[in-house]
Amino acid sequence: MGNYDEDTAFLGQKGPFFALLFFLLNAIYISTGFHGLYIVFVGASPSHHCQVAAGNLSEEWARASIPKEMVNGKLQTSQCWRYSLETVRNLSAQGYSPQDVNLTDIKREKCVDGWSYSTDIYHSTIVSEWNLVCDSEWRVPFATSTLYMGYLLGSLVSGQLSDRFGRKKVLFTSLAAEALVILAQSFSHSWLIFCVLYFFVGTFQISLYLTAFVLGSEILSKSLRVLFTTLGAFLHYCIGYMVLPWIAFAVRDWRTLLRVLSGVTVVYVPLWWLIPESPRWLLAQGRVLESEAIVREAAKKNKVTAPEVIFSASEVKEDSSQNSQYSVFDVLRTSEIRKTTFMCLLLWMAINIGYFGLSLNTTNLSGDPFLNCFLSAVTEVPAYIVSTFLLKSCPRRPVLSAFLIIGGGFLLLVQLIPESLHTLALALEMAGKFGFTMSFTVVYIYTAELYPTVLRNLGIGMCSSAARIGSITAPYVIFLGTFNKYLPYILMGSLTIASSIANMFLPETFEKVLPETLEQMQKCKSFIRRDKHGLEEGKGSITMKEHTAGNKYMNE
Repeated sequence: MGNYDEDTAFLGQKGPFFALLFFLLNAIYISTGFHGLYIVFVGASPSHHCQVAAGNLSEEWARASIPKEMVNGKLQTSQCWRYSLETVRNLSAQGYSPQDVNLTDIKREKCVDGWSYSTDIYHSTIVSEWNLVCDSEWRVPFATSTLYMGYLLGSLVSGQLSDRFGRKKVLFTSLAAEALVILAQSFSHSWLIFCVLYFFVGTFQISLYLTAFVLGSEILSKSLRVLFTTLGAFLHYCIGYMVLPWIAFAVRDWRTLLRVLSGVTVVYVPLWWLIPESPRWLLAQGRVLESEAIVREAAKKNKVTAPEVIFSASEVKEDSSQNSQYSVFDVLRTSEIRKTTFMCLLLWMAINIGYFGLSLNTTNLSGDPFLNCFLSAVTEVPAYIVSTFLLKSCPRRPVLSAFLIIGGGFLLLVQLIPESLHTLALALEMAGKFGFTMSFTVVYIYTAELYPTVLRNLGIGMCSSAARIGSITAPYVIFLGTFNKYLPYILMGSLTIASSIANMFLPETFEKVLPETLEQMQKCKSFIRRDKHGLEEGKGSITMKEHTAGNKYMNE
């Protein structure tokens, strides 16, 4: 709706209507925070060792039946092997004690009788219930990745569904469906059922996130729209993320935890009667009277007088003929666009691997896993605030590269920290998470400014798909820590540093008008070269001192 903001300008920028919607939409994002990462606790692996059916074995022999192994330079009880129980029983029956024999000469065997799990931290997880350890350990990162596979599907279909059926219906359908699937997941009787349901949790969750984002962008006033899209949604997601470890601390059984998280969604039921449909979407569907009714209700709540005719007939349908002639192939049509697209895909993938990798790794760190998760969430709050203010006054390219170097650099330093200084190692990982979170914020804005209007949705859609691939990969990167605890940090840190270098080849977009056509995008240069007159190429027609047009797009 090209003139929608002008036609509804009489509503003002503030008022009870906008304030209430701002609060309610942000409240929805709290649920995405504690629904998005509960696998950190549900899929945690408690301390465990082979089950030893004591029988006539003494407690001393039962303890000695589990061999010791060197893991990451530390001697610890084996989690997947035990000494041959038959041999141990024979030695015990002959009157030998563990001190009388060389235990390392005894043949080893796998945990044929199952495992014994510690309940000091977790009473029950999917790992302890279905024995997802040793040869089945790969099933935990796979289960985690199914959520992000669902993200990929939800990202592809949610926009089409909300365009067809409306923002409000898709928003609340996704919210209800997510809660029901999580509830069903708590009754899973097998790992496979858990994974299938977790896939649909991801599908509905990303649909909820994106649809709420679109609805807020379309219905809020311009000033609140900027605050909502740049800070409100992210911060309220962080609130849910910070609440999650305390719920998990109070509820140590995974099935009960899922039922609690599902039940919390009930508080959102009254929002169906408080959040209206998007007037912009209704206009696009030709439902002018319904759109005007919402706007008039907003005027009543804001205590302003609405004009007799709000929308003219010419605004009933939006002309999308210009965008419809472009396809995904245009994003790869020329060498300049291909280079920009390739580097953007690398950035999104690297940032998502680092962000979700560190988020999923909190239970593997030294110290209290609940506190570690809380600290990981807390570091995101200043990151979002700092990055939002920097975006208003700083060039995108150096800012993003600096954040990437911060995120990757600190992770590469973790391997240099002695085992005794685990608090310092934790601080470095939290600093890395700070860098990745800031990068997450900047890359969204930067990518939107790089692509021309006719390809912006397609370009961001491709980058979002790359992000999903990165998040699907993240659990397996963390899984590498079972072979070497520093391997995930080296991999994530190196990939991030590489992406920061690639980022320097992208064109700068700060204080430049957003490109409208492919030709304008192609004028953006990766390098600054000077012609014989000493002028910088690549600025020309799309450079201006004010960022007016860019702000207008991002706001609208």
